[in-house]
Amino acid sequence: MQLSELYRQVIMDHYQNPRNQGDLEGAITVELRNPSCGDEISLQLKVTGGVVEDVRFRGSGCSISMASASMMTEAVKGLPVDEALALSNAFRAMMRGESFDEDQLGELEALQGVSKFPARIKCATLAWQALEKGCKA
Repeated sequence: MQLSELYRQVIMDHYQNPRNQGDLEGAITVELRNPSCGDEISLQLKVTGGVVEDVRFRGSGCSISMASASMMTEAVKGLPVDEALALSNAFRAMMRGESFDEDQLGELEALQGVSKFPARIKCATLAWQALEKGCKA
């Protein structure tokens, strides 16, 4: 199996079986929409003592947008806020085609191919934008 096929499977698994979907009571809520394609996300973030204690999302959109949201929630849950924001910066660097730490991104590297399609980068980064807003709120 080629690496690109494995990545495609990871993305489709997160799209078809999203992780951390739902609502969190008493959480910071950030709602964003990508007007160019209609992707929408409502990210709910619970930060306690400077740590992302829990994160959930609800949304609708393309497979890239929803898979990225699912993967992001798994990646940042339990991280200190500064590490979650550093991960977001690394993810954005990958989306811009810049160098990034493969070990830091782990499974998120499956979305690297999106960087070849500028119109889809907004889809992949929507949840990350919501995370950044929530962490800074």
